[in-house]
Amino acid sequence: MRIHSRFARWRPRPLSRGHLRWRKASRKTPRGGLAFLVGAWLWRKRHWPPDANVFSRAARQRPADTGWIYSILVDASAPAPAFRRPDAMPTDLLSVTSPASPAVALPAWAVGPQHADILAELNAEQRAAAAHGLADADARALLVIAGAGTGKTSALAHRVVNLILHGADPQRILLLTFSRRAAQEMARRAGQVLSRALGLQGGEPPALPWAGTFHGVGARLLRDYAPRIGLAENFSIHDRGDAEDLMGMVRHARGLSATAARFPLKGTCLGIYSRVVNSGAPLAEVLARAYPWCAQWEEELNGLFTGYVQAKQDQQALDYDDLLLYWAEMLGDPGLAAELGGRFDHVLVDEYQDTNALQAGILLAMKPDGKGLTVVGDDAQAIYSFRAATVRNILDFPQRFATPARVITLSRNYRSSQPILEASNAVIAQAAERFKKDLWTDRHSSLKPQLVAVSDEAGQARWVADRVLERREEGLRLMAQAVLFRTSSHSAALELELARRNIPFVKFGGLKFLEAGHIKDALAVLRWAQNPRSRVAGFRVAQLLPGVGPATAARLMDTLADAADPVSAIAGFVPAQGDIEAWRGFAQLYAALASGKAGWPAELELVTRWIAPHLERLYEDARVRQGDLQQLSRLAGAYGSRERFLTELTLDPPDATSAHAGPPMRDEDYLILSTIHSAKGQEWKAVYVLNAVDGCIPCDISTGASEEIEEERRLLYVAMTRARDFLHVMVPQRFYVTQQTGMGDRHVYGGRTRFIPDSLLDKFDLLPRPEPLEPIRPKGEKPAPAMDVAARIRARWR
Repeated sequence: MRIHSRFARWRPRPLSRGHLRWRKASRKTPRGGLAFLVGAWLWRKRHWPPDANVFSRAARQRPADTGWIYSILVDASAPAPAFRRPDAMPTDLLSVTSPASPAVALPAWAVGPQHADILAELNAEQRAAAAHGLADADARALLVIAGAGTGKTSALAHRVVNLILHGADPQRILLLTFSRRAAQEMARRAGQVLSRALGLQGGEPPALPWAGTFHGVGARLLRDYAPRIGLAENFSIHDRGDAEDLMGMVRHARGLSATAARFPLKGTCLGIYSRVVNSGAPLAEVLARAYPWCAQWEEELNGLFTGYVQAKQDQQALDYDDLLLYWAEMLGDPGLAAELGGRFDHVLVDEYQDTNALQAGILLAMKPDGKGLTVVGDDAQAIYSFRAATVRNILDFPQRFATPARVITLSRNYRSSQPILEASNAVIAQAAERFKKDLWTDRHSSLKPQLVAVSDEAGQARWVADRVLERREEGLRLMAQAVLFRTSSHSAALELELARRNIPFVKFGGLKFLEAGHIKDALAVLRWAQNPRSRVAGFRVAQLLPGVGPATAARLMDTLADAADPVSAIAGFVPAQGDIEAWRGFAQLYAALASGKAGWPAELELVTRWIAPHLERLYEDARVRQGDLQQLSRLAGAYGSRERFLTELTLDPPDATSAHAGPPMRDEDYLILSTIHSAKGQEWKAVYVLNAVDGCIPCDISTGASEEIEEERRLLYVAMTRARDFLHVMVPQRFYVTQQTGMGDRHVYGGRTRFIPDSLLDKFDLLPRPEPLEPIRPKGEKPAPAMDVAARIRARWR
């Protein structure tokens, strides 16, 4: 894991850059289609030498009988000339200015009423964010505090476009998000804005090749620099399940699975390891704060983690945390830090409040003076401390530089009605520390959020189901309504009620598609072919074959560890009790995958055909699982290679699961059920928040440290700000528990969440519970029967 200093003296590899070109063509040439592009290329080929400076005086004196066509091209396959800022433009350009930005030069034909100023469609706060730092006098870091629903995506996309229009090279812009979908959406929005600004008619806007997640960008950089930091270029990436399996192997090899006392399980061990890596805190501190019952095993855990790191390096494998850790270690070398920081003129980060100490350290190492660094986030929506994220990153950001960062606050909300915002503002205003902001909107309404008291969870489920159906009858689709809850188990009673009423729903926050066993089997085959030294993948695949158990699989992996040719070693391996024909079939499959002759995605088809007969033996519902493999094959078609497929699917897996009452068709309407964490970034017209009582929000396991209580407050705020028009906060009066067997009934009584004290009740419409609570009877007393069924049965035979 150490980055050796000898790599610092290696000469940096030349970087291919996007560049600006001017193309000239007749005004009579059509501006769309292949003919135009070919004509423009041929004209340039004929009239301009390849090394001509298109910004030279001679270029500006070209005849005025033709039009200038401005396009931004990214050609990573050819050596690019030095990037030049368009400070000298042809004479037929118009200068378009924005009140909040310096002059932006656009071609004359691109200037129109809808294109004259891309910043005109933004509000004043968004314009300030989009135009910041374009003048050298104000090149400090920028922090944008973007409240819920305030249009941060639009502001960030416009900032990217504004940078490009002022000469920034798209290939030297690094855009970091927390999901690939968010990165794609940001790039799409930026492309749309740029197309409008430049007046492109059906043309392609410039690509943003460095838009992605922290882990995705980290993986790309490690591939680029692998030989220089001692990594194999074909290293594999373990997902959470694979990492747990490897941790379990090391745990067993070190004799910790046979400990007389209760040693942490492999999943807990991986959680501790990940928290240490991402938080940068010592092991002892992490154990004391997050895993106090494991503190007695500190020495053993330290040895386990040493063995785990060595096992990954022996197998040329990285886990999620390594993608950031290796990146950070690279930046610890002055030479590599200067080179990596120099690759990007601008670094923009979305959802900065969700970063951990390791991610923040990477950003500060790449841009130590803050110049060119923009971070966007909302401290009021920092809810991922269980992933080692810390709200301190965003709270302390302005003071992390010699010249403090500029802070711009987006407070105009485009999502919720004003009464919902007033209630949400009041909840978050009680926070101990925050950037002050009061969200506002021009979407006025007379409907306050409802604070609904119900008898118990069953009553809550009935009330929500009733209102969902009422809204549906009023014309509000089920998909425009969402039920949010703190933890997945809180929706159990509601799911039963929805199934009873035949209301289809989709639940977010459950088992993910890639966590299914048969999907992991197919991916393990591909990972093993990609990296023959991956012990986790090989151990799993070998045991798919009949007669091959853990001992035989371990013997196979030991054989491969010393083999120069993995294909020959697998073909020559003879399992002691296995099916020889089945093994030969697998050896043929492995040889085909290793050769790469089938190409992608045909290689996945080979795997699915091989694994199909094993599904009947290994799993129930084999036909359903076969359909899942077909879906996986369809997904594979969107990726250009096996390596890209495995990397991107591992780093950004599908995040939803369905639990349908009568599986809905693709075009059918269905209700959304989601944990609050999974709902972040989403919005619905009607939102129902379950169990707003102490013990649920805040969660009963998060009522210790003050920072945990503050995060629970932010969770309620996030849930409330998902609603556009209707917000219902549910307050059950009691909960049924199976553990309570003493005096009285089996219910515990809960109070309204402390985050909505009496002083905030005027922000809500209060709905008292519609039905009385069932009275509590003394222990042993039975209710009087409504009828004597036994007597009726006896009477039938008299």
